[in-house]
Amino acid sequence: MQNQNPESIWFGAAKVTPQEKTDKVIGVFDRVAARYDLMNDLMSGGIHRIWKDRFVRMIHPQAFKGGRPLHYLDVAGGTGDIAFRIRKKAGSGAVITLCDLNENMLTVGRNRAIDRGWLNDFQWVTGNAESLPVPDSSVDVYTIAFGLRNVTHIDTALAEAFRVLRPGGRFYCLEFSHVQPEGLNHLYALYSDMVIPRLGARVAQDEDSYRYLVESIRKFPSQQKLLCRLRDAGFKMAEYNNLSAGIAAVHRGVHP
Repeated sequence: MQNQNPESIWFGAAKVTPQEKTDKVIGVFDRVAARYDLMNDLMSGGIHRIWKDRFVRMIHPQAFKGGRPLHYLDVAGGTGDIAFRIRKKAGSGAVITLCDLNENMLTVGRNRAIDRGWLNDFQWVTGNAESLPVPDSSVDVYTIAFGLRNVTHIDTALAEAFRVLRPGGRFYCLEFSHVQPEGLNHLYALYSDMVIPRLGARVAQDEDSYRYLVESIRKFPSQQKLLCRLRDAGFKMAEYNNLSAGIAAVHRGVHP
């Protein structure tokens, strides 16, 4: 018998079914892939690069540990911003897998890797954060940057991260979050509503996709709520650090 009350979840400010959200997210990034990095620069004034640099410094990338190559899995890593930073710091000996739901984003990442002469330094995988095509206990470091808010079921994605990590493996998430000082929060909301969609319309010819990005940030759990969900998924030593007064935050935890 067909379910008369299908699950509904948020896609930006709208309620949709889980499959609709997955399809819509793919559509958003199909449309913005070619100008994704440029728009990040315009939206953040380039500060996203500082956040990503700090994020990767927290990871302390290295190629080997105990004589064994370390395996880094960058989920929703399409254009390669995080994976390339890891490669630069760890060197060529590390195993780095780039996984993204969207093939167009991976194509952008591959082209950037070719420009650097790094194409064969990465494993390129099309996959969903909620059902990773990765064996159990095979990953040393799991990263996801500006991707967790786009998954359909956050808890499922966290459970998958826990599954693929080895004991002692580390989880790192960089994501837009909730601005802490109330006064600044009001100004940030005005900027998000008035500026970001217009930039999307002008630069990427796609106002709707960037309006979704704004709404997806608002619907994303607060720093403390995401921390609780990380602990519920089984991670130990879970903590977070705010960046730029909470405009973004880094959450991390360890697989026991």
